[in-house]
Amino acid sequence: MSISDAQRSMSVKDVASAAGVSVGTVSNVLNRPEKVSPATLEHVQQVIAELGFVRNDAARQLRAGTNRAVGMVVLDVRNPFFTDVARGVELRLGAHGRPLILGSSGQDAQRESTYLDLFEEQRVSGLLITPVGKVLPRLRRLRERGTAVVVVDRRTGSREFSSVAVDDLRGGRLAAGHLLDSGRRHLALIGGPRGLSQVKHRLRGAQEAVDAVDGARLDFVETAAMDAAAGREGAERLMSGAHRPDAIFAANDLIALGVLQALTLAGFRVPDDVAILGYDDIDFAASAAIPLSSIRQPRAEMGAVATDLLLAAIEDPGVQVRDIVLEPELVVRRSTGG
Repeated sequence: MSISDAQRSMSVKDVASAAGVSVGTVSNVLNRPEKVSPATLEHVQQVIAELGFVRNDAARQLRAGTNRAVGMVVLDVRNPFFTDVARGVELRLGAHGRPLILGSSGQDAQRESTYLDLFEEQRVSGLLITPVGKVLPRLRRLRERGTAVVVVDRRTGSREFSSVAVDDLRGGRLAAGHLLDSGRRHLALIGGPRGLSQVKHRLRGAQEAVDAVDGARLDFVETAAMDAAAGREGAERLMSGAHRPDAIFAANDLIALGVLQALTLAGFRVPDDVAILGYDDIDFAASAAIPLSSIRQPRAEMGAVATDLLLAAIEDPGVQVRDIVLEPELVVRRSTGG
């Protein structure tokens, strides 16, 4: 339901007049209800409901020129990787008395733009973003208007904004290297849109490892999404072909879990027929029916480090831009024979 112009223009003074109380009493009802008697609290709240009064915190913050909230846009809030990163952010912000407003772009540039519009209108003090679209001009504008910006889970390739990411080239090499060391020679990477920098770097790292081994081969199956359904679809496409891989490297653990499900239902033995390795090492990886080998990303650390960079930029807009790269780690479990 939209808020009418009348509701937007209504003031605390109007509520006080209608309720027959002071402006201070209405302010206490809105901000410090414990200071108001139960009878007065109930009466004023009833008047507020009848008038349809909407408290405009954004307007109050705009008048003050400040908003302590921090906005964050991730690729997909359904992916435990991003919820873990966001948890690291929220814990760090909480220690500084700042709330987090979390948005999920769903890998959609238009939805991402909508969140950027919202955060610009709210004048959040800081923004953490895993970009989808070509957003550098928008990020520059936000910075010019006083919002600090840090890029998360992606290196920007510029010296304009600080960033925190895991070394996905190394992650791709670790993944393919482990599969090759276990004797596999026909590898396949199932993983999301090729245009995503994370996918691009993991693929490139895997290809470097494969190129160093005679007779090894790497196929790539592009998927529109990065979820379990994409993993099932990609696995079905691979295993229905004439040249089946003996190892599948998935661009994230959700895809890998979908691959595991599809292969198990089709009667393939994991890891005897096909080894499966994921990326992120989310909690579900260890508890899968066949525990999943994965490339671990330090998710909570990524969120905490990004927040520290952001808080420093909020405090001092001229602070030095930093590009922090965290190291991935191979975790071996049963899905690759561990």
